[in-house]
Amino acid sequence: MTRADLVAALSPSRLPPSLQMLGWREGVALFGLGLLAGVLLVWLLLPLLTRRRSIRARIRATRGLEAEERLLAIARILGRLPRALRPAAYGAAPMPAEDEVERLARSRK
Repeated sequence: MTRADLVAALSPSRLPPSLQMLGWREGVALFGLGLLAGVLLVWLLLPLLTRRRSIRARIRATRGLEAEERLLAIARILGRLPRALRPAAYGAAPMPAEDEVERLARSRK
């Protein structure tokens, strides 16, 4: 049985002839649906694709906070509080200057 015989053995379509052929209106509609699907996909993936701010920029953004809040924010950003800032966090030493806090926070110790 050839391909032509198989196609001839099929029952006729129940759709109207205007729906059996893809016209330019349907093509434009499908293109629009594809664009909408693409926009939706990008919108859903955007949080995963955005670039995170650097640690330096996030530490710099803590300027202007009160001393205790700033040390807590730095500890949250780094996952730990640097050893040099611990006395200031517990009130055993005065709070260093803003530039000094940033330098100590960026240090690896």
